Amino acid sequence: MKPMSVRLQKFLAEAGVASRRGGEEIILAGRVAVNGRTVQELGSKVDPLHDHVALDGKPVRARRKLYLALHKPRGLVCSRKDEFERPTIYELLPREWAHLHSVGRLDFNSEGLLFLTNDGEFSLRLTHPRYGVRKKYLATVEGRVEAEMLGRFTQGLWYEGERFKAEKARLVSAGASQSVVELELAEGKYREVRRLFESQGRTVKRLQRLQIGKIKLGELRPGKWRTLTEVEIKSLMS
Repeated sequence: MKPMSVRLQKFLAEAGVASRRGGEEIILAGRVAVNGRTVQELGSKVDPLHDHVALDGKPVRARRKLYLALHKPRGLVCSRKDEFERPTIYELLPREWAHLHSVGRLDFNSEGLLFLTNDGEFSLRLTHPRYGVRKKYLATVEGRVEAEMLGRFTQGLWYEGERFKAEKARLVSAGASQSVVELELAEGKYREVRRLFESQGRTVKRLQRLQIGKIKLGELRPGKWRTLTEVEIKSLMS
């Protein structure tokens, strides 16, 4: 990816030296040097790949940015710790990657594609509504789903004081006992797919996320992960 300059306090925070506020205090105290020159201006920027940053004379190195795609199975939470002591997705990762955070979440009973990273900008681009990154889901729903219901989803509807909308909705199969629906969403509100169906008196029995942006779940098996390629990262950030 193309190198980018970042604010010095952000660089320090991402290197694990201090919080951004703590980094500002360190800079103002004259403890930080960039390329051998002491820097005390908070607006200063550095190139993480080429500039040499030192704190109290000791080199500070940026953490390597990591981007993982994980096939989250059902029965795991996305938090590092759970108040009910349920298993977490971090049990699937090497211990040295415990500092990564999930990009958005899938609830305990949902499964499918999930990204993890230590890049805050990457997370923002994929989760903030203004970027409208689309996510595709496959929902198995109790009872028969009619085309009219899917039309209400794509038109948008209000439920429990919030507006929900699917960009696309396609009926894969419909039977008396259950139906399968493919949905494409752009906002990713909390339990959005489940709440869309709840608004119509339907319960989602199984929910799987198939795709985020241009990246598909593909052949990645439940509980397994892989690193994203540079091309994939660029496609998500563009």
